[in-house]
Amino acid sequence: MDGTADTAGPKGQPLWVKVLAGVVVFALLFALLVVFFPWDWLRGPLNRYVSEKTGRHFEITRKLDVKVGRTTRIVADGIEFANPEWAKDAQLVKAQGAEIEIELLPLLNRRIVLPLVEFHRPQLGLQVEADGRRSWALGRDTSDPHNIPEIGALVVDQGSVHFIAAHHGADIHTDFTIEQAVGTQPAAGSASAVTAPTGAAGTGATAQMPLTFKSSGTWQKQAFTAQGRTGSVLYLRAPLQRPFPLEVAATAGATTLRANGLIASLATLDGADAVFNLQGRDLAELYDLVGVVLPATPRYSLHGKLSKQGEVWHVAQIDGKLGNSDLTGELSFDRSRQVPLLTGKVQSRSLDFDDLAPLVGLPEQPRSAAALPQVPGARPAAAVARGERAPRDPGRKVLPTAGLDLERLKAMESDVQYVAARVSHVKPLPLERMNVHVRLKDGVLRLDPLNLGVAGGSLAGRVRIDGNSDPAVAEAHLDARSLELNKLFPGVTLTRASFGKIHGEIDLTGRGNSVSQMLGSSSGNVALLMGRGQISNLLLEIAGLDGAEIIKFMMGGDQNVTLRCAAAAFDVNHGLMASRAMVLDTADTVIYGQGQVSLANEAIDLTLYPYPKDMSILALRSPLKVAGSFAGPKIGPDKGALAGRAGLALALGAVNPLLALAATVETGPGQDANCGPALREAASPYAAARIAAMSQPPEPQQGKQLGGPPGAPAGPPAAPGDKKAPPQRKGEAAAGDPEARQHAPLPPTKPYGP
Repeated sequence: MDGTADTAGPKGQPLWVKVLAGVVVFALLFALLVVFFPWDWLRGPLNRYVSEKTGRHFEITRKLDVKVGRTTRIVADGIEFANPEWAKDAQLVKAQGAEIEIELLPLLNRRIVLPLVEFHRPQLGLQVEADGRRSWALGRDTSDPHNIPEIGALVVDQGSVHFIAAHHGADIHTDFTIEQAVGTQPAAGSASAVTAPTGAAGTGATAQMPLTFKSSGTWQKQAFTAQGRTGSVLYLRAPLQRPFPLEVAATAGATTLRANGLIASLATLDGADAVFNLQGRDLAELYDLVGVVLPATPRYSLHGKLSKQGEVWHVAQIDGKLGNSDLTGELSFDRSRQVPLLTGKVQSRSLDFDDLAPLVGLPEQPRSAAALPQVPGARPAAAVARGERAPRDPGRKVLPTAGLDLERLKAMESDVQYVAARVSHVKPLPLERMNVHVRLKDGVLRLDPLNLGVAGGSLAGRVRIDGNSDPAVAEAHLDARSLELNKLFPGVTLTRASFGKIHGEIDLTGRGNSVSQMLGSSSGNVALLMGRGQISNLLLEIAGLDGAEIIKFMMGGDQNVTLRCAAAAFDVNHGLMASRAMVLDTADTVIYGQGQVSLANEAIDLTLYPYPKDMSILALRSPLKVAGSFAGPKIGPDKGALAGRAGLALALGAVNPLLALAATVETGPGQDANCGPALREAASPYAAARIAAMSQPPEPQQGKQLGGPPGAPAGPPAAPGDKKAPPQRKGEAAAGDPEARQHAPLPPTKPYGP
């Protein structure tokens, strides 16, 4: 027989079988060695190796065990790991026990991936610096991102953590512990029952969230406290996408947040999906806490739904109150951009005017504070007892002086629309509604468009504030349309029966970091115009100091008189408003005016010249002075002119008492004003250009001051051979009368103004 039978016989095996058997035996022996290897023998060398590589003391104090695999599990009985020298706390971690899972393959790429870190009774000291250094970086260079471990899940039972971030003003100490589940259900109507996450039905809050925590310290250098509960496994990396429940109540300064929901990553807060209630004394304080630029408000209470995907926070179903004003809508805050962006739409069914006080730098009003007594806030403005009148300080400032924070204008961008369907409790201001689109980009704030419902009409246009210069540059371009006369002054009884439509333009540019500074340095023009309407006759007679007419209307009742036209226009130069035209012409009286208003000093100096068109006795006609400050205006007759007329009456009365009445007889020198040119002159230069094309060429100006009566002709003197001037018409003041030369009205055939 051949020899092949011998090689296949029982006495011999193929070579590959022997090799395979050897490999299996070696693997079994190696596995047995790994399983039964006394890993604790390596505890000393491991302690020295880690300490050398990190430059910090590391020690497994009692026992070491290792479960080798693709994801190796290290079990340490007692562990201490020191912080870097620059850290405030001596220890990064000190725990009675630890179990750490580490993936081996990522180590080849200098990545430290720890899918699970579990500590038993730990004390943690975490610190981060503005330059990127982190105390938990596992290397000598604590600012190198490669040395920062990627921790998937953190499991703790009982212990404490101290967190410091000086650049955020954070120094927070937290104690936590595991509570045993008792199997009780949340009480009906409680916060846990109402807002428990999906899947929590049938289990108690303790079973779902056994880990309770309590924190205290500072955040953004403001007092900070927090308490709540969560699951015992805290996921720190969003890719795990395994949300865990979280319930927290936190207070920073005067701001309180209560939230209940789910979160996927504790480190980045990704996957957050929770309902919240936010309360505080001022929404503007959120800038210091979370970096969101919002306007100053009274105390507030808001609730809604909060979520986060990536770097974008969404706040939906907002519903709450700012003082007495309701607020609903939704907002998004995108932090993925170099400059964060706030977008959204919010609205109010009713905006209480008192709630706008903090926006213009005034203290919170008592009514706003009383609307939310459960919310602690700043001390409001002192309330005035019923029946008492608030003391008036004529020297106080009326224009808002609150400073504009230019840095905030550059810290964030925004594109938010706000609508208030109704404005309530407006007191002396006829504000009815509000619609504004707020845009903030590259340090430039735009309110465009801005549309305010005022006195049955509208005040619309745009406002621009450029915060890239200091002081800021502000521009306002606003048009007033169809303001109703009887609604414009709701506190004046004599105007309630009046009617007419008022139009106007405001075109100003100024510099400053407050409304007061911006207006005080502004230049441009302001104009108000009114066509035909009706106005209180009694009001006109009071303005003309016509005693007989005043007595008649007070006894027989007031009557309206036809208003032919009215205009008031000012040229504004560096905060000084100089009258360009001032006239009010009715069927009974024509009133001219001139003067100045200082926006910088908040001072008024206007003079009104009333000219009744009818004859009357007991009239002490004299110019009316409007003077004083914005806070304490004073209106009354010109004391010098009034004293002169009264003195004349007394002198004539000394001769014959009946002659005293002669000095009070008003012969009615007033003439109709030429309303077309008057309105053209009062309009802004832009409106005047549009009207001029449809108007006759203006005649020479008859007075030095627009809005005032004529003086000498503005043109060149008459030549010796010129024709003699036409004779004086009835009712026209004599040329030689000093009062006529200063204050007489224009003839009806002459245009008003140039």
